[in-house]
Amino acid sequence: MGEHPSPGPAVAACAEAERIEELEPEAEERLPAAPEDHWKVLFEKFDPGSTGYISTGKFRSLLESHSSKLDPHKKEVLLALADSHADGQICYQDFVNLMSNKRSNSFRQAILQGNRRLSSKALLEEKGLSLSQRLIRHVAYETLPREIDRKWYFDSYTCCPPPWFMITVTLLEVALFLYNGVLLNQFVLQVTHPRYLKNSLVYHPQLRAQAWRYVTYIFMHAGVEHLGLNVVLQLLVGVPLEMVHGATRIGLVYVAGVVAGSLAVSVADMTAPVVGSSGGVYALVSAHLANIVMNWSGMKCQFKLLRMAVALICMSMEFGRAVWLRFHPSAYPPCPHPSFVAHLGGVAVGITLGVVVLRNYEQRLQDQSLWWIFVTMYTIFVLFAVFWNIFAYTLLDLKLPPPP
Repeated sequence: MGEHPSPGPAVAACAEAERIEELEPEAEERLPAAPEDHWKVLFEKFDPGSTGYISTGKFRSLLESHSSKLDPHKKEVLLALADSHADGQICYQDFVNLMSNKRSNSFRQAILQGNRRLSSKALLEEKGLSLSQRLIRHVAYETLPREIDRKWYFDSYTCCPPPWFMITVTLLEVALFLYNGVLLNQFVLQVTHPRYLKNSLVYHPQLRAQAWRYVTYIFMHAGVEHLGLNVVLQLLVGVPLEMVHGATRIGLVYVAGVVAGSLAVSVADMTAPVVGSSGGVYALVSAHLANIVMNWSGMKCQFKLLRMAVALICMSMEFGRAVWLRFHPSAYPPCPHPSFVAHLGGVAVGITLGVVVLRNYEQRLQDQSLWWIFVTMYTIFVLFAVFWNIFAYTLLDLKLPPPP
């Protein structure tokens, strides 16, 4: 009977409310690297009634209390998002996504519709940046049309992993070209050498059953002039795109362009072989140029009109060279020189799948209806081309050149 009664639920709730107003230092130290379970505990502190929502005011207080742990641009973006909720509430999943630096599919739209304007100071106006920071800022302005995305990328990019995909592909292309050049003792217009098509990497219509050739043909080039332009475009366009969108997305666009290129040749230019990485390169460059045109006012890259004109001239010259070579008297009759149709297959991928990827920085592609439309179109084309390669050559009684 002498025992003190235990505090009731109301007293406990009051004590909990007091803890909400001032977070413990230990929690603040753990916040930036906390797992999702900790976010749930933290959210419940702000939502003692388990409603599944917290007020934007409390969310702002949380951001302010941890401002030293957040990059300034991210804090600015998150505060703008808090002000964008007209109902004054943020749900649990938004809370987790934001505090874990995961931008939900509606993130950008919520920012654009927010009541709070972002700081008028653009990323380009910031001074005192290191060389690496200036490089990252340059990449952001080269590839992203919205200031909110540029600031987010500038604070998020860590160069881990580096843009390994485009660099690896480029190094392999150069190494195999040099190796083949030594074997043939020819570097300019290698494709005119009588033994050129004997390489097992080249796509040849008589050997179309060897499925690897639909991809490995990118490691063979018609000559140093062909290789040079592709390498320059891969490094100047592909590497910055990979730094922003990641190896998975850019690799997907590149490989899709490569496969579409060889399959397009097998359908539209059935007797010709294929060499060169132009299918993948044209997919990336076409997607990038289309993204610039579609977001012309937002893209702040310098001399964009002049640079687009130069890129289009270079691509047109390369395409013209490929067309000329295709109809030039062959060095290994009756087989013609390699086809130019792979370039067109790459462009088709770039202005469809590629544009969707580049227009949805850090957004889930599977939530985009256009993504599924273009994926379906691409899948239908691949299946059609596969059946075409199995049956059409026989049904058309097409006379193919002998294997090399």
